[in-house]
Amino acid sequence: MTTAPTPVPSSAAVDTNGGGGTPGTATPASPAAPTATRRRGRSRTWLGALPLLVFFAVGFGLPAVAIAIGAFTTSSDAPGGGGTFTFSNLTDSLQGAYWTALLGSIKLSALTALIGTVIGLPLAQAVATSRFRIFRDMVTSGSGVLANFGGVPLAFMFVATLGNAGEVTTSLGLKKYGWSLYTFDGLAVVYLYFLIPLMILTITPALEGLRVQWREAASNNGATNFQYWRYVALPVLLPSLLGGYVLLFGASFAAYATAEAMVGSSIPLISMQIGDALSGNVLVGQGNLALALGLDMIVVACLVMAIYLPLQRRSAKWLS
Repeated sequence: MTTAPTPVPSSAAVDTNGGGGTPGTATPASPAAPTATRRRGRSRTWLGALPLLVFFAVGFGLPAVAIAIGAFTTSSDAPGGGGTFTFSNLTDSLQGAYWTALLGSIKLSALTALIGTVIGLPLAQAVATSRFRIFRDMVTSGSGVLANFGGVPLAFMFVATLGNAGEVTTSLGLKKYGWSLYTFDGLAVVYLYFLIPLMILTITPALEGLRVQWREAASNNGATNFQYWRYVALPVLLPSLLGGYVLLFGASFAAYATAEAMVGSSIPLISMQIGDALSGNVLVGQGNLALALGLDMIVVACLVMAIYLPLQRRSAKWLS
């Protein structure tokens, strides 16, 4: 009688756990390896961002802490000595000429940001829909330069062209129409020189994100161009428009060198008041008043960013 040979187990059934597992079954891979890989990836990401975080902490964090501490303490030349906790700096910064300057800065920033948004949107639309790539590149590059052009050179340029003896003012006879560069309206015109290019840079990516299919669908349903913008494009672009407006507001609110070089203290602005306080143009014992004014600006800037960031996230979700 012949006995059948014993079958040899295949390699797929061989215990892969060193003999410790159940014969004929393969031990599944441990999930610890992918988890460890993800953790290493996160650690590398944090290491890459570490220089930026250190720069932010040194360049922005430490000054902000110093301003917050100084705003609530007396200055070194105070009668009772410096370093004493007080609310007088903050209350004084919200009264009299300082309150007027804060309102003046808010008014100027709100007005110029609104004008920059209204003018910048159609210009950005012309750039986004242009068929000439060289035109788009030139406008984008030029806007990047002009958006960062400010300070004394910008003030000198406008004084030479639109000042009381400027070339444009004298050639067109603008003075007889009541034009003056050294007024609130004149300063607003100067601010628009860098706010409009900033708006073009901000809103152009959102305009390029509008789907061609949306316009085609609106046209197929009988919608006019105005109805397309009223019911489709503008609702989608609204978060980006509001975010651009807030960004322009912050840029105008923080501007200092241009206004200082052009109008000085003739127009009440919070940045001018801070400059005067830092130069010692305050009463004895109120040296830390400039820090309180700076804290007021930081609060306004934080409110601006608290509005801007959610709007940007909502816009990115729609246009992604």
